Amino acid sequence: MNGIGTGGFPIDLVLFGMIAAFLVLRLRSILGRRTGYERTAQQPGPSNAGSPAGPLIEGKAEPAPNLVRPLPDPASAPGQALSRMQSVDHSFSGAAFLDGAERAFRMIVEAYAAGNRDTLRRLLSEEMYHAFDQAIVARESAGETQRTEIRGIQSAVIDSATLRGTVADITVRFVSDQISLVLGREGQIVSGTDAVTEIIDIWTFERDLALRDPTWRLVAAQNG
Repeated sequence: MNGIGTGGFPIDLVLFGMIAAFLVLRLRSILGRRTGYERTAQQPGPSNAGSPAGPLIEGKAEPAPNLVRPLPDPASAPGQALSRMQSVDHSFSGAAFLDGAERAFRMIVEAYAAGNRDTLRRLLSEEMYHAFDQAIVARESAGETQRTEIRGIQSAVIDSATLRGTVADITVRFVSDQISLVLGREGQIVSGTDAVTEIIDIWTFERDLALRDPTWRLVAAQNG
């Protein structure tokens, strides 16, 4: 079958366009949802673009000032899962994980906006990388560019945690202040707004604690 309809129109091209459009919309959804509260744009603070790369979530990132990062009650299901993780990997701690998760969040959001595939490949699962890459391809094909600035992260809270054998999954709810918009070929705003907006992201990170690789990779993301 050559993918040409009875009227001579290329069906494959139509299907590809529909798939590309779906991926772009999905990634825009994955990377945050506006809560409806927009702040007047402030002067940007110091950029962290020059931060060293290195392994991501290994407990070496410095906590951001005033960032709300409460840990689950030790008696709760997530708290008990974190305790079991520490019994598998004695170097693990919930506080250090959240420090690294906040750093990984910034790097992934900024890498997606910039189309930095090398950074994304290191920080995402194979399935998530494929989704991000397809969305970047669709954006590039449309001649669009993404502009994203994380002005601050209000909170990073562990929503849930599970341990399956030695494989750990931790879901974090991020509340951040961002400027996020997509610009067309002529510089016009296609989506988003040039205003500081509160955005909620719920991301799940995964790591096999039995492996020496300290990197927790993003395996799932959804709106808050």
